[in-house]
Amino acid sequence: MGGRLARLLAPRHIALYGGDAAAEAVRRCRDLGYDGQLWPVNPRRETLAGLPCHPGTEALPEPPDAAFLAVPAEASVGIVRQLAARGAGGAVCHAAGFAEEGPSGADREARLRAAADGMPVIGPNCIGVLNYLDGTALWADQHGGTRTERGVAVVTQSGNIGQNITMQRRSLPLACVVTAGNGAVTGVPEIVEALLDDPRVTAIGLHLEGIADAAGFARAARAALRRGVPVVVLKTGTSELGARANLSHTSSLAGSDVLCDALFRDTGAARVHDVATFVETLKLLHVHGPLEPAGGRRARIVSASCSGGEAALVADTAERHGVDLPPLPEETARRLRGVLGERVHLHNPLDYQTAIWGDFAAQRACFEALLSAPGHDMHLLLLDLPRTDRCADDAWTTTLRAFAAAGESTGAPACVVSSLPEGVPEDAAGLLLAAGIAPMQGIADCLRAVAAAHATGRARARLDGTPAPGPSPRATGPGPAAGTLDEAAGKRELAAAGVPVPEGRVVGPGTERENGEAAARAARELGFPVVVKALSAGLAHKSDAGGVRLGLDDEGAVREAVAAMSGLAGRFLVERMVPGAVAELLVGAHRDPVFGTALTLGAGGVLVELVRDTATLLLPTGREQIAEALESLRLWPVLRGFRGRPPGDVDAVVDTVRAVAGYLDTHPEVAELDVNPLLVLPEGQGAVAADVLLRVHPAPPPRQGGTTP
Repeated sequence: MGGRLARLLAPRHIALYGGDAAAEAVRRCRDLGYDGQLWPVNPRRETLAGLPCHPGTEALPEPPDAAFLAVPAEASVGIVRQLAARGAGGAVCHAAGFAEEGPSGADREARLRAAADGMPVIGPNCIGVLNYLDGTALWADQHGGTRTERGVAVVTQSGNIGQNITMQRRSLPLACVVTAGNGAVTGVPEIVEALLDDPRVTAIGLHLEGIADAAGFARAARAALRRGVPVVVLKTGTSELGARANLSHTSSLAGSDVLCDALFRDTGAARVHDVATFVETLKLLHVHGPLEPAGGRRARIVSASCSGGEAALVADTAERHGVDLPPLPEETARRLRGVLGERVHLHNPLDYQTAIWGDFAAQRACFEALLSAPGHDMHLLLLDLPRTDRCADDAWTTTLRAFAAAGESTGAPACVVSSLPEGVPEDAAGLLLAAGIAPMQGIADCLRAVAAAHATGRARARLDGTPAPGPSPRATGPGPAAGTLDEAAGKRELAAAGVPVPEGRVVGPGTERENGEAAARAARELGFPVVVKALSAGLAHKSDAGGVRLGLDDEGAVREAVAAMSGLAGRFLVERMVPGAVAELLVGAHRDPVFGTALTLGAGGVLVELVRDTATLLLPTGREQIAEALESLRLWPVLRGFRGRPPGDVDAVVDTVRAVAGYLDTHPEVAELDVNPLLVLPEGQGAVAADVLLRVHPAPPPRQGGTTP
């Protein structure tokens, strides 16, 4: 489909079906300076927008590269069939009346898919496609964009959001806008892959209402990452109401938001949560691309302004958004002292004060010292330009010129950020873009964009270390029986895969007395203290049911525990107690039909649902991703040693999680797995799976979704 989709997105000739809407598309193409051929198709008109009409598809001079269908839904199906038969490049289906309207519409959408027969179709239920690089507008409405030589591509499942973005006044260069609508034939992954073939596309922004093909998304996003074309995602439908709105609009699958987050992290796609941040992040990435990490797992910036209040604002905002402001290096401070004198306090963020205001040479020297400072991912100048209708802006312009000169001489990644969106007018933004400096509008949006660009750069740097793609291998031997395994059976499975478990014995079934005596002997052999648990596949939450007794120090206590739990089960697990845990973790996994296997790490124990301190990864995953997930937990300070407590054995935790992931990869019949708690022992002493829950499908399910590239 790639070659035909390229024809559709950058056509040499366009067939336009319909009446007034088709005529509007003709006018829009002319306004953008399109120099290809336009062929209106309308059997009831002689001319359309001053061009002669063709009576039907068969009368066209040759198969068109692109067709714009502004006709009713049912007619669109027949025209798509005709175009596919003639070998057209593809079509944009403008009409509504498909799956978003219920069962009858879904049937019509299925017939549209069949009619396409492999030909790309954008839509249906979409506003159209704009290509500002080549001047094409398969678009029957107003838009606010202009021709450009290079810029970002935006793919959105909402026509209104796409149109709104064309109207932005934030100086974001738009290469093209594709409104995907229902995505009945050609999905977002295929569109992204086609856009990657155009070297003029600098970044790709995706507005998604749902992800129906996680594997396709991962393939496209990783291809973009390899080419250095960053992807930014605005995903809506995170709330119950939002998800319902998505379904009523495009009939797309909203899916689990947690799994979407995991997918985006895994593929290096930067997620944002509002349109303003979406635009600002794309702008920063257009200018600078993915940021090569200067050091550390968080973005590191240096900032300058001539106001202490503004400096404090940057510092506070950076802390909220996970961006670091490291101290100025000694050499940088020395250079700044020579420019600013002894009265200025040399901190990051820097308030360089107003003594050098309006002095081009001094400001340039100041900014060159800052931009030369090593170990920073981005260099910021906070500056709001005055209203030119009421104020003189000479001194502000001098500051911009000095910063641009410093950026040119140092080559450091830099941006000018205003505290208010209107603080960088379009004419000033254009000059900054030409100088290779990102004009950012809004401090919070700027810092979110820097963090996103840094995360994308880190993802790109580790791309080669991503686990090898491909379907999960099948187990070489027989897997566990279908159903829920009891704890002892689950632990045997994981122990064979390299997961550490406590030493234990299973006793029973027998009479209450027989079980008590057998448990006492087992405890004596294991060594006290011990744990005794009721053993039953149907007893998932043993603690809640009174099915666990901890810290039993003698045989009498063991017999008493067995007697007390005899009403719950006829078999019991006796294990040596594992003392001295630094923390308790949860390691859980389940299979999702769209996203594949999701692995969740978090704070464990009996309060896991209440605490909700978790991070989710999609398999396959690597050691670095597991370590980062652990570091993202609120529990992380405890794992690293908190208030005099010893640090936990994090390396052993990572090894254990990798062993769990390896077991899941070779046992696709496992539907759900929980290790809770995973006891984290002091550094150098390991980690132990204290409890295991494992559920198995009746038969191995077909592999779907996943994040293999």
